[in-house]
Amino acid sequence: MSDHQKHKAYPSDLTDEQWDRLEPLLPPLAQWSPRERVERREIINGILYVLRTGCSWRQMPHDLPNGKTVYHYFRR
Repeated sequence: MSDHQKHKAYPSDLTDEQWDRLEPLLPPLAQWSPRERVERREIINGILYVLRTGCSWRQMPHDLPNGKTVYHYFRR
């Protein structure tokens, strides 16, 4: 398990190489935001989990970020 993961890896999770390529493309955090509440990589992993499995946002496993949070970022 990598340092960033708080859960057992799912087949849909980003690899370290994929994350290294994707991270620079994400918009910066807002200046008023002192820190991330949920790691961006885990949000992306949550989105990929739903897209790969076809489950609803409410059925996301509990070791991934909250489905409402992940859905919010997916819609943005």
